[in-house]
Amino acid sequence: MTTRNYTAFVELDAESGLYVGTIPAIAGAHSQGTTLDELQQNLREVLELCLEEMTAHGDLIGEDDFVGIQKIAVNL
Repeated sequence: MTTRNYTAFVELDAESGLYVGTIPAIAGAHSQGTTLDELQQNLREVLELCLEEMTAHGDLIGEDDFVGIQKIAVNL
């Protein structure tokens, strides 16, 4: 069994109060949770399901090409 690591982008939805996460390297891998721990568990479950489906269909499993995050300041 091979362990792969993926990066999730996490945002707090101000309207619902839920944490929303997306794994950009895997199409369809997104979820939400009321806490960061719940979101992480939900993302792990959906990621496993997506990877199982991709493997069953013989699809190429993408690598995580995450480079980093930059904050950009602008004067308004």
